[in-house]
Amino acid sequence: MLFRSLCRHAEIGSNSYLLDTGEVRIVLDAGMHPKHEGQEAIPHFELLEEGSVDAAVITHSHLDHIGTLPVLLRDQPQARVFFSQAAAELGFAMLHNSVNVMQSKRTELGITDYPLFHHRELDEIEAAIETRAIERPFDLDADGDVRATFHDAGHVLGSVGVTLKTGGKSLFYTGDVNFESSTLIKGAIFPDEPVDTLVIETTRGASPRDPAYTRDAEEARFAETIERTLHRGGSVLIPVFAVGKTQEVLTMIHRFKRKGMIPARAPVVIGGLSTKMTIIYDKYAGGLTRRTDDDFRILSDMEIQAGSRRRNRAPIIPRAGTIYCLSSGMMTEKTVSNAFARAGFLENPKNALLFVGYADPDSPAGHIRAAAHGDKIVLDPAHPSAPLRAQTDVFDFSGHATRDDLLAYAKKVRPKRTFLVHGDPEASRWFQDRLREELPQTEPIIPEPGLSYELD
Repeated sequence: MLFRSLCRHAEIGSNSYLLDTGEVRIVLDAGMHPKHEGQEAIPHFELLEEGSVDAAVITHSHLDHIGTLPVLLRDQPQARVFFSQAAAELGFAMLHNSVNVMQSKRTELGITDYPLFHHRELDEIEAAIETRAIERPFDLDADGDVRATFHDAGHVLGSVGVTLKTGGKSLFYTGDVNFESSTLIKGAIFPDEPVDTLVIETTRGASPRDPAYTRDAEEARFAETIERTLHRGGSVLIPVFAVGKTQEVLTMIHRFKRKGMIPARAPVVIGGLSTKMTIIYDKYAGGLTRRTDDDFRILSDMEIQAGSRRRNRAPIIPRAGTIYCLSSGMMTEKTVSNAFARAGFLENPKNALLFVGYADPDSPAGHIRAAAHGDKIVLDPAHPSAPLRAQTDVFDFSGHATRDDLLAYAKKVRPKRTFLVHGDPEASRWFQDRLREELPQTEPIIPEPGLSYELD
């Protein structure tokens, strides 16, 4: 049995892995790299012989895990594709939006590879996928050689880890996982029994958490910062990812208002893809998924203003006393949060720019987080720089498990080998060093893209 990383780079992005049992070939995730364009954003699918894949499993709806599924299936049309129900609905909404983004990049940036796929192609794929419930074992192939089970990963709505069993051997792939309950989504419930092979994310390996951290205290600090900003006549920008972070932040704001921690009448504006994704989140309340507050529905229980993301509509302009939750979370060029920050927001010292999730250091959000007060910020090379005079702050509401929680899980399941994936080199090396010290019976491997690793 072989394991192979199909990732183009040994870091976060374009996540995709092959498990070859000798009888069945399974691809785990099919992501698009967020830092690269065109062919460089696609995993090494050329390493897969045409028509050789039996099944693909997609763990959740973020584009770094689902963004190139249509590209994979062009050469593997026979492959069965498995999702959780919620991940499928969110994922195809993300893919349709990705077509629109790629079409714009083709026009504006001259990337002739784009779009990598089209809306009609997505409709045909969606009609053929298979959804499976959490904790209900199912076969990945017609002969029943590989048995799979989904487990709630607690990362975003519908996210799963997956156990694969074949020939008396077992492999567990975490996907992206969060063991802590967030404001909206409950933490992961993963199996405890030992596994032969563990494939585990390492996103936060280079980011130790303050030992004094508590979720309640961090939420209180977040609310206090929002309240102070609104009190001084400023507005608040919270850059958010459309799936997961938007819904998390909106739920927090709702609770802050109910508890009197921020003004109850403060307007809340969302923009970008967030509205469509929030509709899907609300659809899966009422007992369909594990929630902290199962009766809460964001769009019907809150007063929210939705800013248009159409290009022929007026842009969203900062207004004093207003909270803006706008995508993208990394403030990427041509997104709503980027355009909003360029509309006079950064220069106003009354305003606050609050970061609540991961930001690549090379992204506009990463540049702002690394900048000093008064530094000139280039949000988009096509536009002039702007001085950073708004208050900035970073809050730990990550949807990824802490490195200590991930290490504890690896020690609990005692794998013979552990593949360290979905992490920048420093993060993966931290796990490798700690596993060698604290779990000497496992072989910790940072898989090199394209290399095959024998699983005995």
